[in-house]
Amino acid sequence: MNSSVFDFLLTAAPVESTSTDIAAIAGQHRARSAAFASSIDRAAVAGFDSAGTGTAFLGGYQEALHALVPTLGFEGLTSMCATEANGAKPSAMTTTVTADGAVTGTKSFATLGEFATSFLVIARAGEQADGRAELRAVVVQAGPGTVVTPLPALPFAPEIPHATVTFDAAPGELLPGDGYADYLKPFRTVEDLHVVAAVLGQLVRVARQAPWPAEAVEQLLALFAAVRGVSTEDPGSVGVHIALGGVFARLTRLRAELAPLWELADPATRSRWERDEPLLGVAGKVRALRLAAAWRAVTG
Repeated sequence: MNSSVFDFLLTAAPVESTSTDIAAIAGQHRARSAAFASSIDRAAVAGFDSAGTGTAFLGGYQEALHALVPTLGFEGLTSMCATEANGAKPSAMTTTVTADGAVTGTKSFATLGEFATSFLVIARAGEQADGRAELRAVVVQAGPGTVVTPLPALPFAPEIPHATVTFDAAPGELLPGDGYADYLKPFRTVEDLHVVAAVLGQLVRVARQAPWPAEAVEQLLALFAAVRGVSTEDPGSVGVHIALGGVFARLTRLRAELAPLWELADPATRSRWERDEPLLGVAGKVRALRLAAAWRAVTG
């Protein structure tokens, strides 16, 4: 395998899994991307080997979790479990974790659902001196003490499974640091970067197969280069949030510029893209609020 991810995206032949088993697809991705040290590069490779945006997202999602918690390893699939019935804000969380790592509560929307072999749970460990929730991050293995209830597929990217997960004194491993500041908050940025990398990898594959003009490929790779650059910085930096706002703005414009070229693509590929494109708008309001807050921090 070529050591340059750019050369890979330009010259490699896609290896698309014939399986619908997410674990099998993930295993193939691990083998395919093993030569790349960067999680962002591995996310782009996952997207390149994905026929649809759903599987591209899942590749980016897993790489984001590995970037956030390197100790997770690559032998299984992990789901971030933060959202509850009243949202994902610290004040809304009722799921608890004891000092020895036992987790109790229900998370209402967990990506990967029944395919997850472990869960990264954000749980309440008590209260701080000012009355705010003290949150911790806990890794819980699927099995005793966990009940996974699949949710209906979404109208876009139906390949992405979701579920409600209930924990009943499920044994877990407490991770160091603050559950919100060190895990949940940065994950929103880390996930955005990895998912965009995966989608850009997918679009380079489409561009080569269609084929689209060379300029389209150049623009996709240029935006991927920007994502790679931003990903090397602290995800909590206000500058990163502003730069990421620019990445998403450029991605939106580029999608519009590329829209006429989809007529050159395979009809089934085009149909999947049209169905799944709304996935890129998910959490758009949250990103807008984060961007506005970052600008206030630097401008006063």
